[in-house]
Amino acid sequence: MPLRLEIQRRLTARSERVKSADLHPTEPWMVLSLYSGAVVVWNHETQAIVKSFELCDLPVRVTKFVARKHWIIAGADDMQIRVFNYNTLDKVCMFEAHCDYIRSVAVHPTQPFVLTSSDDMLIKLWDWDRKWTCCQVFEGHAHYIMQVVFNPKDNNQFASASLDRTIKVWQLGSKTPNFTLEGHEKGVNCIDYYRGGDKPYLISGADDHLVKIWDYQNKTCVQTLEGHAQNVTCVCFHPELPVILTGSEDGTVRVWHSNTYRLENTLNYGMERVWCISGQHGSNNVALGYDEGSILIKLGREEPAMSMDSGGKIIWARHSEVQQANLKVLGEAEIQDGEKLPLGVKDMGSCEVYPQTIQHSPNGRFVVVCGDGEYIIYTAMALRNKSYGSAQEFVWAHDSSQYAIREGNSVVKIFKNFKEKKTFKPGFGADCIFGGFLLGVRSNSGLAFYGWETSDLIRRVEILPKHIFWSDSGELVCIATEESFFVLRFLMERVTTAQESREMLTEDGIEDAFEVLGEVQEVVKTGLWVGDCFIYTSSVNRLNYYVGGEIITIAHLDRTMYLLGYIPKDDRLYLGDKELNIISYSLLLSVLEYETAVMRKDFNTADRVLPTIPLEQRTRVAHFLEKQGFRQQALAVSTDPDHKFELALQLGELRTAHELALEAESEHKWKQLAEAATTRCQFSLAQECLHQAQDYGGLLLLATASGSAEMVGKLAEGAEKDGKTNVAFLTYFMQGRTDKCLELLIKTGRLPEAAFLARTYMPSHVSRVVKLWKENLSKVNQKQQMPWPTPASTATCSLASSKPCWLSST
Repeated sequence: MPLRLEIQRRLTARSERVKSADLHPTEPWMVLSLYSGAVVVWNHETQAIVKSFELCDLPVRVTKFVARKHWIIAGADDMQIRVFNYNTLDKVCMFEAHCDYIRSVAVHPTQPFVLTSSDDMLIKLWDWDRKWTCCQVFEGHAHYIMQVVFNPKDNNQFASASLDRTIKVWQLGSKTPNFTLEGHEKGVNCIDYYRGGDKPYLISGADDHLVKIWDYQNKTCVQTLEGHAQNVTCVCFHPELPVILTGSEDGTVRVWHSNTYRLENTLNYGMERVWCISGQHGSNNVALGYDEGSILIKLGREEPAMSMDSGGKIIWARHSEVQQANLKVLGEAEIQDGEKLPLGVKDMGSCEVYPQTIQHSPNGRFVVVCGDGEYIIYTAMALRNKSYGSAQEFVWAHDSSQYAIREGNSVVKIFKNFKEKKTFKPGFGADCIFGGFLLGVRSNSGLAFYGWETSDLIRRVEILPKHIFWSDSGELVCIATEESFFVLRFLMERVTTAQESREMLTEDGIEDAFEVLGEVQEVVKTGLWVGDCFIYTSSVNRLNYYVGGEIITIAHLDRTMYLLGYIPKDDRLYLGDKELNIISYSLLLSVLEYETAVMRKDFNTADRVLPTIPLEQRTRVAHFLEKQGFRQQALAVSTDPDHKFELALQLGELRTAHELALEAESEHKWKQLAEAATTRCQFSLAQECLHQAQDYGGLLLLATASGSAEMVGKLAEGAEKDGKTNVAFLTYFMQGRTDKCLELLIKTGRLPEAAFLARTYMPSHVSRVVKLWKENLSKVNQKQQMPWPTPASTATCSLASSKPCWLSST
């Protein structure tokens, strides 16, 4: 069965011929050396060039990152080795390393050593801590040395490939090679070491169009891979996946299974000859270099093969090795949200297939490993083989005694107690299957649900899901698509009734089997149910939960994380990443139980759970109640005075709002309460609130609208006392107390207006006011003349109207 590795092209970078590519171990960078003499650094996440510069006029055949020093080392046809800092682009060192073209550079993983190989048939070892002294020269090849590679399992050993048709294995400190591997009929261009497991393997590619796998302990060729039509220019054991990648001048990259040596895929991107392949430790990324540029591809799933049972035992696969970690060992240790958990890891053994997924049965007693088109069911405690078989996919039923497999795109088999129970061909095909309370089968035309016991069609819907998540009760289900997710209620009683009566059955199953509760425009990466709350990670790395149509964010994650499970007694949610780090977030079960009870309108249970919810969580619960329309309950639950005040206003509970406003002493709250009191014709309360808020404009409006002379009088005195002269003037004027108006104008220095007011309403005060006005003017300018009208013009003055023309501006 095929390995079924998904291959995605992540970056296409057109350029001159690419002679080498290297991927940075931590940054999203790819460095390319070009035949034109340039070096280019790409960011493969942003798809932009980070740095680009001309190194020399001749081809640059190799560049390597040295991440621990922030360096790039480059070797070119001018025989120079150049070292520069990739952050500052400062040149660290430059020296002539060979007397012919430099073909290859290898950086020691721990020591300050660099190996170089050249067309001068020499390999040299350089020590950068000793000012790039040449420590050793390795002689023995009879032609150009095309590549040197350190052995990842023994860093003092390295291998070299030469056009003299041989591969030699050397030891640092020894002048002669340990041994020579012969078998290629033409020059050897490339080599790589196998990094995983215990196999002591080397791979080589040559101008005889062949790829050979060597056992360097037995010094024998264990396999020859045939298929390329031209010279093989590059080979790579993928550092994470069980695949070999080979590139050739025939323009193809071939992907082979590293255990079975079966050809899995042939990639042809139409960019002419392939010159280099670079894998990256800890990543599924692979860089490919061609005549016309470079391509970055991603192989396989990013999601780790990892699963957790309900008791906190986590099983994961590291390559083909299965390991276990137990959350119980953390004991009472304080756990910080989002911090990596210090877990002890126990090796459980090696798996016969390469695990692409690992999944516990719902009861946690078994674990299934899927990969290489096969599945193996193990006992979870000791990894003992219980059952196995060929399958494209495997899913568990909700009760652990049943499971289903998919064979091809048309056949589904259901097993019970590890024995085949039924084989059927879904009417619309089977591109994908989903486990849970019902068996879900996806085809090109939609999704069909079948019963586990009878395999009868329950319901078919025109949705193309990526994931399906069932709640423990089987009452709720989340169907996640490429763009959104749907939450549905499964109506088991209606299904049973329809099946018994054979009514309401259509070609699409039972029409009333599901009730749609909501659709959310968010992409679900991973998810699980706790009660009626659906917890999920989104495509924008948020950890959320959905309940009753509302989305509550638990945390913003700084990288892609995958949900493992929830342990109620810990009140914690556990997640893992692709590097197999485990983190945790607090999520109170009492809060989830309360919200679940509210959704079921079971307020007796909600009231029983409420005392167990800490006070600091109550306001969050109150917001949830409010959004569900239960404002009265929200008012009783909330501990946030601002939230309680808003709820009290909405509910018309002005007495409660008044008490909260007294505690808050907030002008804004007094104004809000005054408005609500006025709306409900509670004028005395409104008056008190406006006084507390010192809102004299509002008081004036309230006093005049209600026609209360007493309120107007009280307002006038209060306004004058607080210096609100505009309001005080108007209220005095409305009361006909022109004497108070006049004194107020004089007191505030408004002498021109005071003179006009006196002339209109109190002529006996004119001379006094005019005198004050003159005195005031003389302080400004002794020669200032009083612009007072003549007696003739005074007679025609129209100031005798009931309202002065300037009053509105006062």
